Amino acid sequence: MPPTKSMIEHHTYPNGLVLLAETMPSVRSAAFTLLLPAGAAYERPLISTGFGGAATMTAEWISRGAGERDSRALLTALDNLGANHAESAQTLHTSLAVATLGRNLIPALEIFADMILRPHLDDEEVEPIRALCLQSLHSLEDDPGSKVIYELRRRHFPDPWGRSSAGTPEGVTALEPDHLRAFQAETYRPNGAILGVAGAIDWPALRDAVGRLFDAWAPRSAPAIAERPAGPRRDHIPRETQQTQIALAYPSSTVASPDYYDARAVAAILGGYSSARLFTEVREKRGLCYSVYAAYEGQLDRAAMFCHAGSTPERAQETLDVMLGEIARLGEQGVEPDELDMMRAGLKSSLIMAQESSMSRSASLASDWYHLGRVRGLDEISRAFDALSVDAVSAHAARLGRELEPTILTLGPAPLAQPPEREPSALETRN
Repeated sequence: MPPTKSMIEHHTYPNGLVLLAETMPSVRSAAFTLLLPAGAAYERPLISTGFGGAATMTAEWISRGAGERDSRALLTALDNLGANHAESAQTLHTSLAVATLGRNLIPALEIFADMILRPHLDDEEVEPIRALCLQSLHSLEDDPGSKVIYELRRRHFPDPWGRSSAGTPEGVTALEPDHLRAFQAETYRPNGAILGVAGAIDWPALRDAVGRLFDAWAPRSAPAIAERPAGPRRDHIPRETQQTQIALAYPSSTVASPDYYDARAVAAILGGYSSARLFTEVREKRGLCYSVYAAYEGQLDRAAMFCHAGSTPERAQETLDVMLGEIARLGEQGVEPDELDMMRAGLKSSLIMAQESSMSRSASLASDWYHLGRVRGLDEISRAFDALSVDAVSAHAARLGRELEPTILTLGPAPLAQPPEREPSALETRN
C-alpha cells in the first residue's frame, strides 16, 4: 500500500555513501541530487601548477560516454526516460541532479552509476568541453554584476573556500586530459558523497538498487586542503563600464549555528524582497540603482551575507554610503515587528513552495545532511521562523555595525572612498 504521508529514510553503505529519501505521496515525479566532495576547493594538486577549472570540466566530461553508451547514446537514454538532468561543479561539491517520473528513477540512477564508476573519459571530448568553459568565462567578463560577486567571494573567504568553479582562462586552457583524470580519481569517492532522493519512491527497492549500483565504488582518503588567507578586504577592479558595481560581504552564522535563523532574517530584512530596507532606501527613495539585494550563503564552517548594487559612476559613492548607512542603522535601531512578520511570511512561503518540488526537496535532503548530519522537516523550519523575536534578530543585526568588518569590492571606472579596515573579530577570523 503506498504511503499516505511524507517519510524520511536514511541508510549508510559500507563504502561510506549516504542515502537519504523522502516519500512525497502527492507527486508522481521522483528526483535525486548526488553531492560529490569534488568541488573547486579540492583542485589543490592542479592549482599548485597554475591550473583551475578542473571540477567544472570533469563534471561535463563524465556525461560524454559511460558504461556501454557513447556520448550520444547516453543522452538519448536519459531523454527516453524523460529525465531532466544537470551536472555542475561548485566550490565545495560537484552536483549531479535528475528529475523524472517515479517509475524511471532507478533506470536513471543506473545511467549515473555508469557516469561515476565507468566514465569513458575520451581525450577527444576535452577540446569541446574546454571551448564551452572558455565561452562561459568570457561571458562572465560581459556580466560585471556576476563578476564582482565572484571576485568578492575570493577576497572574503579563505582560499580555497572562496574559489570559483569556473576557473580562469589560463587554467582552463592549460588543463590536459591526464589532469582531469587525476582530479576525478582523487575526488569522486563514496565516503563524503550524499545522495538525496525525493518523490514517488519505493524505499526498500531504492535502498537495494543503490547498494547494488554503487557497491563497487571504493572509498578513498579525502584530499588534503591547505587553507590560505583571503583578501584584500578593500579593493577595486578598474573597468571601463557604464555602471560601477558595489559588493559587500559580512561574516555570518553557519547553518548549524544556534542563531542561523536570525542571520537569515537579517539578510532578508536588509535586501531579500521588494520592500526590504536596502531596496527601499537605495532604489525607491533615492533612485540610485535599479537593483540592490542582500543574500545569505552558508558553507560548512563559514558563512556570509552578500550585498550588491550597480549604479552610475556619478552616483556610486552615494550608493555605497547609503548601503553602509542602512546596514549600520539596522544594527543601531533594530528591526520593527512588522518587518519581522513580513520577512517570516516571505521566507516560509518560498520555502514551502520550493519543497513541493521533488527536485528541490532532494537537494534539501543532501544539503541538510552535509551541514547538519540530519534532515530538517518543514515543520521544524516553520517553527524556527515562528520563534524568531524582535530582540534576538535586532541583537544579531547589531553585530553588523559594531563587531563585523565587511569585505568591500567595487568594479568600474574609478575607485570609491571606502571606510578603513580594523582588526577582525573572532568570527571574522573563522570566516
